[in-house]
Amino acid sequence: MPDWNEILVELQASGSTFDMIRRKYLKQLHELTQRNVIAYYSGWLEKPWMKETVGIDDGDKIGFMTTIHGLDPSKGLDLILHTPGGETAATESVVDYLRKVFGNNIRAVVPQLALSGGTMIACACQSIVMGKQSSLGPIDPQLGGLAAHGVLEEFNRAYEECKKDEAKIPIWQPIIARYDPTLIGECQKAIAWSEEMVKNWLVTGMLRDKVGKESIAERVVKELGDHALTKSHARHLSAEKCQEIGLTIEHMEGDQKLQDAILSVHHAFAHTLSVTGAFKIIENHNGKALVRQTQIVGVPVKT
Repeated sequence: MPDWNEILVELQASGSTFDMIRRKYLKQLHELTQRNVIAYYSGWLEKPWMKETVGIDDGDKIGFMTTIHGLDPSKGLDLILHTPGGETAATESVVDYLRKVFGNNIRAVVPQLALSGGTMIACACQSIVMGKQSSLGPIDPQLGGLAAHGVLEEFNRAYEECKKDEAKIPIWQPIIARYDPTLIGECQKAIAWSEEMVKNWLVTGMLRDKVGKESIAERVVKELGDHALTKSHARHLSAEKCQEIGLTIEHMEGDQKLQDAILSVHHAFAHTLSVTGAFKIIENHNGKALVRQTQIVGVPVKT
């Protein structure tokens, strides 16, 4: 018979009701696919005031190390993504780590939204499972809240207009004066970095067996990365659009059992992020997880 401390440990291991429900549906998805499952969820929709802090960052590596430990890499990985994106360097590091463990046997699953860096991770996978409600997004880099492509477009427009008509110089001068001296160069480097990264992942992964993989990858990168084409970094790209530009898409509706299992996981995570202090969860089908939570500080009130 367990003692008080052993019961306490058991209760702590069981977690909250939210934990148990999430883990139940993650386990069911694993049992259906017979593949490793890791869910990567950010709560920017439920906690919009935290949007700047819930993105992909270097701290996520600990979560992936934790959830991958003990898994059988030969079973591959279904990576469920729900994220607004984040740091380019952290995104690159996460993909590098996942590929070192699972090789190309990684399938991205997007129940709703995997934007910016989330789209980049999806492009590094063998295929992407999407439903009618799912969206990827543009991968054009943002620097301090500014679209790198947009800055270059504005700068080039200013240069051309001022070259043709010197009377435009006083109009453009206060606008260009807002730019830091190195901003243009940093924008160029950020664009080149993200585009080269995604193209390499496509050529060595999703498109590696396709004829003309280089040209297909270039088209995908242009469609996802060109600010002039996407118009906005916040644009949502449907499964049909993603397939049209050259990505390998598995339509969720083609397998009703898989669709039900994926959406059950998604709803369970959404409930957790809505009701609890959790703002980011990385969790596998065995219940191993890293949960990052907001700190609630009580303030004494004088009566």
